[in-house]
Amino acid sequence: MLSRRELLRGAACLAAALGPAACARPRASEPGVLVNDVHTGLNPTRVHRVERPASLEALQSALRAARTEGRAVSVAGGRHAMGGQQFGRGTLLIDTRGLDRVLSFDRERGLVQVEAGIQWPALVEYLLREQVGTARSWGIVQKQTGADDLCLGGSLAANAHGRGLRLAPLAQDVEALTLVDGAGRHVACSRRENPELFALAIGGYGLFGVITSVTLRLAPRRKLERVVEVIDLEALSAAFERRLREGFLYGDCQYATDLESGELLTRGVLSCYRPVPADTPMPANLLRLEEDDWKELVRLAHVDRRRAFQLYARHYLATSGQIYWSDTHQLSTYLDGYHRELDAVLRAPAPGSEMIGELYVPRDALASFLAATRRDFLAEKTEIVYGTIRLIERDETSFLPWAREPWACVIVNLHTPHTKSGLARSTRAFRRLIDRAIEHEGSYFLTYHRWATREQVRVCHPRFVAFLRAKRRFDPEERFQSEWYRHYREMFALEL
Repeated sequence: MLSRRELLRGAACLAAALGPAACARPRASEPGVLVNDVHTGLNPTRVHRVERPASLEALQSALRAARTEGRAVSVAGGRHAMGGQQFGRGTLLIDTRGLDRVLSFDRERGLVQVEAGIQWPALVEYLLREQVGTARSWGIVQKQTGADDLCLGGSLAANAHGRGLRLAPLAQDVEALTLVDGAGRHVACSRRENPELFALAIGGYGLFGVITSVTLRLAPRRKLERVVEVIDLEALSAAFERRLREGFLYGDCQYATDLESGELLTRGVLSCYRPVPADTPMPANLLRLEEDDWKELVRLAHVDRRRAFQLYARHYLATSGQIYWSDTHQLSTYLDGYHRELDAVLRAPAPGSEMIGELYVPRDALASFLAATRRDFLAEKTEIVYGTIRLIERDETSFLPWAREPWACVIVNLHTPHTKSGLARSTRAFRRLIDRAIEHEGSYFLTYHRWATREQVRVCHPRFVAFLRAKRRFDPEERFQSEWYRHYREMFALEL
């Protein structure tokens, strides 16, 4: 439990609206282990200690020890989450990456059971290796976009999604899971066995136990053709609908972010993937962006966004017609620590990073939402570095669904200097984006930051208080905590 001093400190941080970096900057003299997230570096947190169990028994032993100590537990894997879900000050941090085995593979039903600490590339590589020479092979349905090196347990905790045009979030692909609760019990969960805990753990931000294994539904591997066009975003909803009618399975649209050219949020590169016959030959060499190409695009996205969009569009148009596999085309390049290198190249006066936000609106309201957002960005000269638009189907599995309707997803990456003014500016921008989504009867993703106001959380996530109450019911000792949880526990203290 938090002390009164910690609660008051958290309230002061909320009032300051400066986010996790300003609230949780640890003192160098404090004992423990300093950890942080990979992408933003805005969550420096000093945990009591880190343990990386390599077996179920070792995990249960660590949790029993934490209970004996009266110590809260936080859970991390790839450490890409940006909202503080994986760290808690003074907690025992369980690093799940030691639990990374494949437990079983049902080739008849297309099910694979893995330990939750396995990362997506290792799972994809296992499936490819185990099915060499088979006439019919299985692959993943979807994974989160951007970075690959996330653990399945972490993807499940946020109920992530990919670029599927017809897919709900990851919850739809989960057949079953197991977790260890605060008392050290190993619990099996599915839609039939412990269904409420199953629904709470998926999209449960690590608050209901340590997910130890996941049984994932697979899909037959298929060959896909990429089809690319540069379009006006006013026509994007209609273009998505056309692609759906034509049988495309995956796709997204990267939009222009330059404030000066007049193309901001008006033009985009729409890349979609449709099935082709199984005997379609796979090309020996695909045209692709290499690591140095990505570094140059990232640099241009900070200093010459018009040129960045031109180069990106040129490359993707040149790849139209290329053939990919339905699973491996979802893997991507992520430049670890890219902003540190970029800050040095650009001689930035302060460290920076991109803060991500994801907004949801009804598909027929997408053009109106983009127009309102464009006006806001132009008026405030918002430093948007990169953005994409996808589709999501309704989530009918998780207790706290963020995909409450079949929505359009608008992802924004705002350059955020790690200064008081930089954090305050991004806070205002994301709150304004959420307000625009609400005006269009939409919502936002809880995972990326803790900058939403109490009213915004209440309106966009109407089951949030019920979710917090369920957490206390399933974890009455509040064994599993994080800075994310502590923030919202304080925000909704009166209801709890």
